[in-house]
This record gives sequence, C-alpha cells and structure tokens, in this order.
Amino acid sequence: MKFEHVCIESLAVALPEEIWTSARIEDQLRPLYERLKLPAGRLELMTGIRERRMWPAGTRPSDASAAAGRAVLAKSALRAEQVELFIHAAVSRDMLEPATASFAHRKIGLPATAQIFDVSNACLGLLNSLTVAAGLIESGQIRCAMVVAGENGRPLVEQTLRTLLDRPLTRNEIKPYFANLTIGSGAVGVMVCHRSLAAGRPHRLLGGVARAATRFSELCQGDTHGADALAMQTDSEQLLVAGVGLAQETWREFAAEQGDEFARFICHQVGSTHRRKLYETLGLDLARDFSTFETLGNTGSVALPATLAAAVEAGAVRDGDRVGLLGIGSGLNCLMLALEW
Repeated sequence: MKFEHVCIESLAVALPEEIWTSARIEDQLRPLYERLKLPAGRLELMTGIRERRMWPAGTRPSDASAAAGRAVLAKSALRAEQVELFIHAAVSRDMLEPATASFAHRKIGLPATAQIFDVSNACLGLLNSLTVAAGLIESGQIRCAMVVAGENGRPLVEQTLRTLLDRPLTRNEIKPYFANLTIGSGAVGVMVCHRSLAAGRPHRLLGGVARAATRFSELCQGDTHGADALAMQTDSEQLLVAGVGLAQETWREFAAEQGDEFARFICHQVGSTHRRKLYETLGLDLARDFSTFETLGNTGSVALPATLAAAVEAGAVRDGDRVGLLGIGSGLNCLMLALEW
C-alpha cells in the first residue's frame, strides 16, 4: 500500500497515574513463589519491564479512549466538527454491542456526521485503523479522521493473579500466564488528515506492507472471564519464534517497497527478549530503536503509537526523519508502515 496525500496531523497519549511495579506484582505472588521456589526479580529480569500503569477500577475502555481523544484535539489545529471518521481501535471494549466507538464518540463530543466503528486486531488495531483512514482520505471520501485506542489491562492482570494464587499450578503450568503479567494500560489518539489540512510540516504516512500467518492463531488467545474479568493464555516461546519469522518475511517486502534507510524504528512493545531477537533477525541496528516497555509494559494496540509519541517528545524523532513502524500482533499478523516525520 502507498499513500501520497495522508499525514498524521497530531498525536497524543493519556496514561493512568497508578503504577504497578514488577516487584509489587511478585510480592502479591509470594505464596506461589515460595511454593514453587521461584527467585524474586525474575519478572523484571526476563522481560526488562520495571513497571506498568493501571486505570482505576471501573474505568471503561471508552473512558480511556475519550481521554486520549480530548488530548489529541487539544494539540490539534483541526476542530472536532472536521472529524468525518472516528475509530476505536483497542483490544479492550466496553461490551460486544454497541461499538465502543459509540461511547467514546459521545464522551469526546464529536459531530453526528462522523462515521464511527471499532477495529479489532489484537495489538495491530490502531495501525490497521490508520491504513483504513488513509485509504478513505487518499480516495477523496473523507479529509479528516480521528483514531483512538484505550487499553485497560487491569482486569486481565487481576484475574491472572487470582488464578495463579488459587490454583495448585506447577512450574510448567504457570508458563501460559506469564505474558499476562507484562500487560499495562494506556490510551492514544491520532488525528489523520489530507496533507492540505495540516499546518506546518506534514508528518506523511508513506505506505506499508501487511502479512498474516494465521496457522499460529492458537498461540495467544484471550477472552472474557466472568463479570469484569479477562483471561489469556500465551505460548510465549513459540509466539516469539513465529512472530519474528513473520516479521522477517514482512520486512523483506517492506524494505523492497519503502527502502531500508530509517532514522528510527518503533516496534510493538513486548519486552527486552523480543526486541533483541527481532532486531538480530532483521539485521537492524538496535541503537535506532526507541522503547517504552520498561515503564509502560505491553499496552496492546496503544504500545507502538504511544512509543512513537514518546520518541517525538524526547527528540529521538525529528522533522524529516524516516521512521519505520514495525507492528506484530496475535493472530499472527504483521503490519509495517513508513512515516516521513
């Protein structure tokens, strides 16, 4: 896919104030650690994640998405009434029906003329939504879109803690739950528009490549677990191998289409092992990476765009830089996009 007239006009992040350290989580799991003789500190050691954030109990994904939507409007030179398309793109949803976008749309105060819907594709939802919005802008059907994602990891982490403490699991049986403890919460909002609407230097979305390997769809599966609870099980070792393999296939075509010269790479935020293996396999310079998993954990569809926002804020991404967005999500799916910031 290639785009000529699409840009990211503004980008904003909304983060919870409540911080859960890896040490705090392990302290709650002390009975399990003592029973299985597990060394304290293994969670941070194996993932590189020191802490993650959580929304207050009872927060809805639409609340988080709305906070990010209001934040991006505050930064944007565009007005709410110019938004013609609104997408809620998170894994987390308020309920099955109606679309969570309906609740967030009302809370932000967007116009009734905007088309609204949810896009769900594990950790790739927001990147997929950017391409949907870009296609509509490129074809002339709309000129401005807002894409938001609000991820609430608290119900999953709390349910995982209950499961690990209540069931007499063995060392081998706790492995599918380990990835759950890396999950955090956050929200992001993006204004996407025709370049003619952008004031100053446009941050152009150039295009990208998508690939799927659905034979691996059973490696990570999550679902509801009773009222206000979530459950997920992941074969982390096999998911890493399969995900990096799919990324390697996608990168070959992406580099052929967009070139391989990028000032900065932003990848989906899983942890230190995943990052190291990904960059080694693709033959990319790890010094060009920018990460947030150390303090935010894995925030699902929010992780990559929130890290891009952090890189811009830190001055790690400057005007004119070519940035490669390397997205990988359960399913398995891979989407790589090129930006000219």
